[in-house]
Amino acid sequence: MTRPAPDGPVDGPVGAPVPGAPAPDGPAPAAPAAPVLELRGAAHRYPHGPAVVEGIDLAVRPGRALALLGRNGSGKTTLLRLLTGSLRPTSGRLLCAGEEVRHDRRGLDRLRRTVQLVLQDPDDQLFSASVGQDVSFGPLNLGLPEDEVRARVDEALAALEITGLRDRPTHLLSFGQRKRAAIAGAVAMRPGALVLDEPTAGLDPQGTERLLGLLERLRGDGTTVVMATHDVDLALRWADDAALLTPAGLRTGDAGLLLGDPALLEDAGLRPTWAHAAADVLRAHGLLADGDPPPRTPQQLAHWARPTPAADRP
Repeated sequence: MTRPAPDGPVDGPVGAPVPGAPAPDGPAPAAPAAPVLELRGAAHRYPHGPAVVEGIDLAVRPGRALALLGRNGSGKTTLLRLLTGSLRPTSGRLLCAGEEVRHDRRGLDRLRRTVQLVLQDPDDQLFSASVGQDVSFGPLNLGLPEDEVRARVDEALAALEITGLRDRPTHLLSFGQRKRAAIAGAVAMRPGALVLDEPTAGLDPQGTERLLGLLERLRGDGTTVVMATHDVDLALRWADDAALLTPAGLRTGDAGLLLGDPALLEDAGLRPTWAHAAADVLRAHGLLADGDPPPRTPQQLAHWARPTPAADRP
């Protein structure tokens, strides 16, 4: 005879399995990883001026590519400096891996072992006599052994394809070479997050492609990458997530969704993306179904110009 279930709660510790209940299907899902970097309610104003950014909530998720977009003067550089500890929020908080960052020497030293900022103008970042000396500066300041410093410098120079420039005086480099040398200095620190301010500015198309290839390799090695840009086509092609600075505040989300919103782009002072304009033409000719993602590059668009089965299209 089956014993009837009691009317009241079953005795036993909270969370204990109920007798006779089916076992759960496998272990409970793991909690999501804390953001690599996070701003909560952050604001900053420069002396004797209005707030440049305020009420900023931004989480940089590990392993993702995040594009920060906005018109010139919208506060992109200020926001990057807040994220990397170069500026202290007037109000709000900065967190790194879930822990609040203290803006003292010890706290900032710990932060800079995790995150590195590459400035828009490499001349603001390069100051040593040669490329090799400049790239070694950060690892030396970490107090690493000489052989470890040498290994990191070799690795960074190779990653940026500038090993042959090791002994070249920095003032004799081309603009593109100076950009790569500045990024190499950051890469030599082996950061968990690399933050770049307009990294493609001043680069020719070949230099841009080389840089994007580097960023993809870094992401493949587990580095989280944040890039400020006003190039919506580049952002759509490259980023997983986007953050748009608008007069109404910061909008964040999936890059494809945000950058496919013409009204939001107009509000942010940005033009519509080339990819979504191409998608409108493809849909008008019955070549792209509603809801299907648009081609993000000219190479992907070329697939629609060939007699390729729909299932093989990107």
